[in-house]
Amino acid sequence: MNAKGFSSNGVEFRDPVVKRVVEKFRTRSDVGFEKYGTTLDEERTTKMKGLMKYLIDIQEELMDAVLYIQTAQEELKDILDEVS
Repeated sequence: MNAKGFSSNGVEFRDPVVKRVVEKFRTRSDVGFEKYGTTLDEERTTKMKGLMKYLIDIQEELMDAVLYIQTAQEELKDILDEVS
């Protein structure tokens, strides 16, 4: 690590956690482009999807996130029960 922090594609990061998150965003964007053949910006600016569809997508993603949280909590409880 240098005095400025970590570098990735010319962007400096003080915090390696932030750098890893940005790299995950970049990877996720690549996966999305491969899957759908377009970017979110193109999708929005060409009106491929309206505001209501974006809101539905957000709602569905958040619902999935709640299910993942519940599952992770149950998994952690099982692990802790095994240890005790």
